[in-house]
Amino acid sequence: MEKLPDPARVVELRGRVDDGFPALRADLEALVRIPGVSNAEFDQAEVTASAAAVAQLLVGAGLDVRTLTVADGRPAVVGRRPAPPGAPTVLLYAHHDVQPAAGGWTTDPFEPVEINGRLYGRGTADDKAGIIVHLGALRVLGDELGVGVTVFVEGEEEIGSPTFGAFLAEHRDLLAADVIVVADSVNWQVGVPALTTSLRGLVDLVVEVAVAQHPVHSGMFGGPVLDAVTLLARLVATLHDERGDVAVAGLGLAPDPAVDVDADQFRADAGLLDGVSTVGSGPLAAHLWTRPAVNVLGLDAPAVATASNVVVPSASAKLSLRVPPGQDPVEARDALVAHLHAHAGFGAQVRVTEGEAGRPFAADIDSPVVQAAHAALAAAWGTAAVDVGIGASIPFVADLADVFPDATILVTGVEDPASAAHGPDESVHLGELATAVLAETLLLDMLTL
Repeated sequence: MEKLPDPARVVELRGRVDDGFPALRADLEALVRIPGVSNAEFDQAEVTASAAAVAQLLVGAGLDVRTLTVADGRPAVVGRRPAPPGAPTVLLYAHHDVQPAAGGWTTDPFEPVEINGRLYGRGTADDKAGIIVHLGALRVLGDELGVGVTVFVEGEEEIGSPTFGAFLAEHRDLLAADVIVVADSVNWQVGVPALTTSLRGLVDLVVEVAVAQHPVHSGMFGGPVLDAVTLLARLVATLHDERGDVAVAGLGLAPDPAVDVDADQFRADAGLLDGVSTVGSGPLAAHLWTRPAVNVLGLDAPAVATASNVVVPSASAKLSLRVPPGQDPVEARDALVAHLHAHAGFGAQVRVTEGEAGRPFAADIDSPVVQAAHAALAAAWGTAAVDVGIGASIPFVADLADVFPDATILVTGVEDPASAAHGPDESVHLGELATAVLAETLLLDMLTL
């Protein structure tokens, strides 16, 4: 697995990818036309139809295919081809469900259209492109595939994979693998591939600050006692220091990344207003990937339009904590809860309701399989891959690591900074998609013993 791809083999497989790509693009467009939004408010018959379409594609690739569900779960598709004697098994993950398509689109989100080499439509990048990458690699190699393959395409990633753990527990033997490829991440930029080697974990909670049993007239009682909204604001303000660094004792820091993010590009991608500065000390990439981040997601307090002239007795905020790689999320949550209790001002009562907790992930970048992935990416793109982190969380990656501790997990993707996943005008760069198919083809070829 440490060998580099043979140049002649790369040329041969690239030609096969080019020949087969029109059919792959047509398959992607057909998948995009199915509005399989897994949010319960939408028609779940479309999610079922999406799973059926994926199953048909995998059957056509020569796999033994099953569509499976667990209690309260959305349909997942599992296709298998057993490993030859002595060869490893590779689990190829993607998801077929998509985000809702809210306003702001300039094209029909469920009618794919090409503009300047990009295919626009909901799911073109996240993550129906991942399905196409797996499908394309299997088609290109055909009978030359020298490893066992299990393709696992779930149907509820966009709602947080709520039954993923139960699915793994029930179908552990079916999904067992030596290598796991999660095709649901990003590349550095168009023309430069990336391997996602770290993911932050996630903790959220609701903190309530209370000062009185009921509202009282602000003219009669205001002054000697501060209202709960003010005290909540003061408490939230203690979460960061004067530089904007997170100021919660007990939260960890992973090492700074080897690369940094372009500040101007970040400002543009984030849509920052003129004059708004980024915060924190150290590299921008560190604050995005390897350091904790705390944000207020919402507030429960009287609305301005209906506010009364009273001292507000209680107010709540939902907080989100991104946990750096290497730290246990329960430990991080305990540190945040302790901070909130310790920094409540003027004796205000603090109550915390704990929410979700997802573990971070860090890859072993020195493993032979990771090195093989780097070689495959470099051969496909013609330039070295960048090791990147993701500031968001993919909690099921840590679940996979727990259930299959001996497997090497690779997090790859087709998205680029312009893909606008989850937003209006989501798109995939068609040239990058073809190159991603080649990279995964080369990887599977290199894993053959």
